[in-house]
Amino acid sequence: MAVHVSGPIVLIGAGNMGGAMLAGWLKSGISGSDLLVIDPGPPPAMAKLIADNGARHETAAPAGLKAGVLFLAVKPQMMAAVLPPLKSLVGPETVVVSVAAGTTLSFMQSHLGDAAMVRAMPNTPAMIGRGVTGAFANGAVSVAQRDLVHNLLKVSGPVEWVETEADIDAVTAVSGSGPAYVFYLVECMAEAGRKAGLQADLAMRLARETVAGAGELLHQSPDDASKLRQNVTSPGGTTAAALNILMADDGMQPLLDKAIAAARKRAEELAG
Repeated sequence: MAVHVSGPIVLIGAGNMGGAMLAGWLKSGISGSDLLVIDPGPPPAMAKLIADNGARHETAAPAGLKAGVLFLAVKPQMMAAVLPPLKSLVGPETVVVSVAAGTTLSFMQSHLGDAAMVRAMPNTPAMIGRGVTGAFANGAVSVAQRDLVHNLLKVSGPVEWVETEADIDAVTAVSGSGPAYVFYLVECMAEAGRKAGLQADLAMRLARETVAGAGELLHQSPDDASKLRQNVTSPGGTTAAALNILMADDGMQPLLDKAIAAARKRAEELAG
């Protein structure tokens, strides 16, 4: 990946998400010499990745440095403590990118000053390069900076830009939290299989591999989800019998409507 940036890419936090981004950047061809990781104690695997690729590691923001990209990958509850010492890293050419849920642009600006800023919401499959990220850029972000951020985020999967910052709360509810809904679907399918007479471990294997395989088919197929569903459903067959329950007026859609509305409301509350 060719990146044109006025200063180093500074990654704050080398935990699961930050580490996944770092690994993706290195794999995409970004030189370790262009990367600075600030983390008081990165996990051993991340420390080795940093050292093996010639990236720089510091436990705190070094004096006299301005970041080209300041990438914030720390937990939301840590932001108030983490942000103030980072203000020295923000220069006129810096773009700040946050992947912390509920951390608003105004909150970041209150600590870092007026700057080009992007709020991004990836999801956990980003850790294996199969995530999806929603992103919003404030008015100070240039076209070149947006392209740069897009390239940095897309190492973990597709990037979808939204029109308002409030849309990030809906992104959080749909895709940010969405993997948990899918994992719970697997749990429910396995439990239903157990109740239907299967051994619990067999029911779990069947449910797990079914959801994983269906996801991969959805990923590879040009058809949309409704077409793929119709392809599986023979009129009057077993799948149709199950879908008559799931697609009823009191079935899956209203339940997910309520679940995603609750997740969005909580995201709004966390954002203040």
